[in-house]
Amino acid sequence: MFCLMRGFIGQAMSDETSNNHPSGAPWRNFYGRFKGKTLRPNQKEFLEEDLEALSPGPVGWDVNPDREKLDVDAMFDGRPLWLEIGFGGGEHLVHMAKTYPEIGIIGCEPFINGVAMLLGKIREAGVTNLKVHPGDARNLFDVLPEGCVEKAFLNYPDPWPKKRHHRRRFVTQEHLQPLAQVMAEGSEFRVATDIPDYVRQTMQEVPKAGFEWLAEGPSDWREPWGDWISTRYEQKALREGRTPHYMTFRRQ
Repeated sequence: MFCLMRGFIGQAMSDETSNNHPSGAPWRNFYGRFKGKTLRPNQKEFLEEDLEALSPGPVGWDVNPDREKLDVDAMFDGRPLWLEIGFGGGEHLVHMAKTYPEIGIIGCEPFINGVAMLLGKIREAGVTNLKVHPGDARNLFDVLPEGCVEKAFLNYPDPWPKKRHHRRRFVTQEHLQPLAQVMAEGSEFRVATDIPDYVRQTMQEVPKAGFEWLAEGPSDWREPWGDWISTRYEQKALREGRTPHYMTFRRQ
């Protein structure tokens, strides 16, 4: 499996120099890292032994060129489906799976080091209501049935602080409209960030994609959700004097 993941990373990187994916997939710019520091032996073990069994199904264009929809009812035995976009080291994803065993949750993360960290946390927690897509969330959106997601999370996404890079942020219509399509009417979308300009762009772009902001007063964006777990990214923000914001939206 780790060899397959290296192939996935290598193909994604080489595709950046061509006009089309060899699989026939439409070109999508991806900004960010696929791999960081050298993986530890136990992390390689997690990838080789655990990742394949946690797949949500055929997501990539190479294995699903016709973009057939996944059977989410079979995936989690009919339980409500939640989704986390960019799970980082996996703290929040595992916490939600453990806190709500009655739901099924899929985590998307293209950074393989983060995927390896998550797999270690899954082993430790022993959760079984969780699937992992080690790639671009947009490819997963392609193959999820319309209106199947009941709750989605975007926690401390890459801020891309330079103005010329703001189009790379997740909170653009390129990402938000496909997300909205797979979310059920009345479903909840949570966004946590410590970057004021990311808050601005979130408040500007998310409603355009068909979401309603649910805040009624300052506490609704200053205080975390009751089931929130503070991640390593949030702890870093607090140490560096930045203020977290917690925004909740409803799919209309």
